[in-house]
Amino acid sequence: MIIGLIMGRKGSKGFPKKNLFPILGRPLAWYPMNAAAKCPEIDVSYISTDDERLMTIAREHGFEIIVRPPELCTDGALGEAVYIHAYREALARNPGKSIDLLVLLMCNAPMITTETLSKGINQLLINPEYDSAITVSRYNMWSPLRARKIDSDGLLQPFVPFDFMGDPKKLSCDRDSQGDVWFADFGVSIIRPRNLEHIEEGLLPQKWMGKKIFPLNQEAGCDVDYEWQIPTVEWWLRKNGFSPVE
Repeated sequence: MIIGLIMGRKGSKGFPKKNLFPILGRPLAWYPMNAAAKCPEIDVSYISTDDERLMTIAREHGFEIIVRPPELCTDGALGEAVYIHAYREALARNPGKSIDLLVLLMCNAPMITTETLSKGINQLLINPEYDSAITVSRYNMWSPLRARKIDSDGLLQPFVPFDFMGDPKKLSCDRDSQGDVWFADFGVSIIRPRNLEHIEEGLLPQKWMGKKIFPLNQEAGCDVDYEWQIPTVEWWLRKNGFSPVE
């Protein structure tokens, strides 16, 4: 049995109501829900949320509702705790059935297609040694080589020592000199239940991905946390076949 699971809450402070922000005439959260609803490999999908409006959109896509408890709706609540709670709820609602894979989505990560979901699911089905398949985007311009932190004197210093990235003599201002840098863009994390059952064994910071992680390469994906990201999301959606609602 393959389970779809999307999470989203209503208490965002940096970008209030971001999950419902209209893009091309549809709420932001509509896009990942639509991708999951059309995925033939997913047997049943759930949403974990405290937001009644997100529940309504999810029901329209055939999702079942998991009401997220208040302690998992705070700014300090970790995504892994939300996933574990929802996974246990899904187990309880499907007695006697085995959950083989979980397709983890986020309401604020609209840059995902049904085709990518199917590709990731099938990679795990044919490669039992893989723990997960996740979408990644190449962002060499935001590599550790360019990252800085402000020291106690108020001056900029390297965030990561350069020798961690190879021979410092071979590094330069060329953004590609450190090699390609891939970021988890949170379009989807397709995982095995064992990753949640043994969460402390996974790689930081997204321990639910496990250790053997297959990359699903895509372009310019991101989870939306700031309003300035919206034009990029709209560009991506148009490029991937979405038109404005008439």
